[in-house]
Amino acid sequence: MSPFHRLFSSVLESLPWMDADMEPWQWLQHLPETLRRQRSRSSPEEWIIDGETMIHRSAALEQGVILKGPIWIGPGCRVAAHAYLRGGVVLCDGATVGPGCEIKTSIIGPGSRLAHFNFVGDSVLGADINLEAGAILANHWNERTDKSVRLRLDGQVAVPEVEKLGSLLGDHVRIGANAVLSPGTVLAAHAVVPRLGLVEQDRQS
Repeated sequence: MSPFHRLFSSVLESLPWMDADMEPWQWLQHLPETLRRQRSRSSPEEWIIDGETMIHRSAALEQGVILKGPIWIGPGCRVAAHAYLRGGVVLCDGATVGPGCEIKTSIIGPGSRLAHFNFVGDSVLGADINLEAGAILANHWNERTDKSVRLRLDGQVAVPEVEKLGSLLGDHVRIGANAVLSPGTVLAAHAVVPRLGLVEQDRQS
């Protein structure tokens, strides 16, 4: 098991139907087919199933939420007004998404909280993560000719061979208001990014 994979034991506990042999970025690549299989196994007594969207009956969604499947919203989740979820999104048990947030092709771990006006793109978040208002998890090197994303953790480097990949955040990470995490950011458990902070682990000269 790679060090990137070990960041997400809490996610696998919450989502035992995810493939534990895949790397986290592979989970994102396979989300549509994974969620399609999960829909076929889900009971309508426990889940509201509408096309490609599955919402646990204990979850709460405010008016104005936009869902573009496939979407899986787990038990006890809360999604506030005008949030926008698209392209394959999983909210684990007890996750909260604040007003005006956009989440694209991401897994949000159990009990994690997005405040408001966050963008989370192509990312995997562990348990009990808090993003303050305006924090951005960018997923694309718009300004670079070489748009490859490289990941670094514990002295190891992985190149997933994708152009869009945001952040991999371990449990209990705290991201301050208006902070920006550049593509390929990897933070171990309990890391803290200050307000207005910029994390750019893949620097080019």
